[in-house]
Amino acid sequence: MNGDHLDDLVTVNRTSVNINYQKKDDPTFDNVTITTPIADHDPNWSIAAGDLDGNGYMDLLYGGGGGATFMLANNSETTNPEKNYATSFTENSPAINIFSQRTNFIDINNDGLLDAFVCHDVNANVYFINDGNGGLITHQVNDGNSVDLGVLGRNYATLWVDYDNDHDVDVFISKCGGAPDATKNRMYRNNGDGTYTDVSVVSGLNSSIQTWSSAWGDFDNDGFMDVMVGASSGTNEFMRNNGDGTFTNITAGSGFDTFTNTSHEYIAHDFNNDGFVDVYASGYILTNNGDMTFTKSITDYGRGAVGDLNNDGFLDLFNGGSLKINDNTEGNWIKVNTIGTTSNLNGIGARVEIKSALGTQIRDIRSGTGFKYMSSLTAHFGIGADTAIESVTVYWPSGNVDMIENPSINGTLNITEGTAALRVNDKLLTGVSIYPNPVEEELTIQSKLDLEKSIISVFDLQGKKVINSRFTSNKINVSKLESGIYYLRIIQESKEVRFKFIKK
Repeated sequence: MNGDHLDDLVTVNRTSVNINYQKKDDPTFDNVTITTPIADHDPNWSIAAGDLDGNGYMDLLYGGGGGATFMLANNSETTNPEKNYATSFTENSPAINIFSQRTNFIDINNDGLLDAFVCHDVNANVYFINDGNGGLITHQVNDGNSVDLGVLGRNYATLWVDYDNDHDVDVFISKCGGAPDATKNRMYRNNGDGTYTDVSVVSGLNSSIQTWSSAWGDFDNDGFMDVMVGASSGTNEFMRNNGDGTFTNITAGSGFDTFTNTSHEYIAHDFNNDGFVDVYASGYILTNNGDMTFTKSITDYGRGAVGDLNNDGFLDLFNGGSLKINDNTEGNWIKVNTIGTTSNLNGIGARVEIKSALGTQIRDIRSGTGFKYMSSLTAHFGIGADTAIESVTVYWPSGNVDMIENPSINGTLNITEGTAALRVNDKLLTGVSIYPNPVEEELTIQSKLDLEKSIISVFDLQGKKVINSRFTSNKINVSKLESGIYYLRIIQESKEVRFKFIKK
């Protein structure tokens, strides 16, 4: 909550915010209660946290049955530098009715400013664009100024995830019954240019399972995000990402087929530090056996927030006023905090990737993966018996990429955008050229290399990413770009190449 990258415990009500600030190398907390203006909307359905104004203190977003309330953290306590705490909050409740379900902070228009998205139960979803001057511009999906994300009602949860590995965030919407056309889950692909495409059918994620939530994680460590679609009634679904934009249903025999408990929340974390992501739901942890099967164990917490509350590298649970400390002691680990500069300060929307002898693991930085509870923004990785990490790479929402080689394990790595010890662009991708230049309609990439796994991005002179996609063709349609100078960047694993071109 105060920018020291230690997880704190936060509980809220309509008139106050209570924060237990974690102390470094100290098992106790500093407890601070801040009286707030009366919130127009109780946080009785959902909550999210993120630094909207970049002042170093986390702002909160409450979701209630009638709308959304922002609680914006103000100045800090300056008399004691060790207690760098916000001392007040400003309330802002936009005048729009929302039966709020999930709330998220995310940079929707990729301008480096954090925006907010609120999932609407009975109508089209609502989002708020940060104008950079302390204001929020309200949009309701399909209002003529917005992208088509969840027009129908019965939108029960939104989760922003890079499912296709093109390094921009897509959106999965959980549905929960109602009219026939509102029962199927939705997957929207970010086109990288401010628009989204409904890929629910082609991806195979348009099932009509009644769900309030989904747990996204790379459960088999193949570098692509899989999803466990958790049932609020009926049977769960476990979908493996095939790496080509489609998913395969592998529920049978996974352990999720025999898990008959239902829950409003399903979230993915590695609780035993073995290097494989588990699922927490309905008072159970479903432990990943490393072969896409799962075994359940009891936690006694039906729902809760996940974070490292004693900074020992093992993830703990917080439910209401009760804290459950993870008493595991085996399994090496690393934690990564993302500090954006061109991107939003929290690095929300970034992809973090580590490589060790165990293989490649990925995490997306997300704000709002639960309803009543909000978990940590720190990327946590267990690495089991591995005693070294080859590299940590951050793919930022801005398009910047930072890499650190051979970091220390069993500790926390704070990565500030653009200042890593080794930048990806220090390694040159050769044997690639582009034509024609200047260009009117299509830019052609000529290469002696196989660019199948590369990411193609186009930036304007201000550094804003205007086109972004995985490589599918050697031709890039630039016809919609305004006349001017642009930069094309191609990233393939740890190498990159850039070209300047003129759009006529």
